[in-house]
Amino acid sequence: DQKESELTASGQQNERIAAELAEREKTLEEREKTFNNEVKKYDDRNVNIEQNAKNLASMRPADAVEILNAMEDQDVIDTLRKVEQLAQAAGKMSQVSNWLSLMPPERVATIQRKMTNKHVSIQ
Repeated sequence: DQKESELTASGQQNERIAAELAEREKTLEEREKTFNNEVKKYDDRNVNIEQNAKNLASMRPADAVEILNAMEDQDVIDTLRKVEQLAQAAGKMSQVSNWLSLMPPERVATIQRKMTNKHVSIQ
């Protein structure tokens, strides 16, 4: 009876451990899924920022500035940085300084302050 009782207790403990391991595995799978979704969102945003940068760089400066003025600050910052990066890669001058000269000074000051304080995108 004692042996049977010990085996039953041992079997129940093994079942609890197996259930705990299954729960941990499920938690890890959820974390991995969340992480992969965040990476995809980041990659998608980068693709969109690059396309926006290319589109704006091909426009008349006044038109590009009108669009930039309607955008959120962080989107403007990311776009300006991408335009600079693309211009450097192509060995060309970027339009960023020209665009900034056409924007309202208060907005430019805000954008430049944020660019100075945040070295990378907060997104």
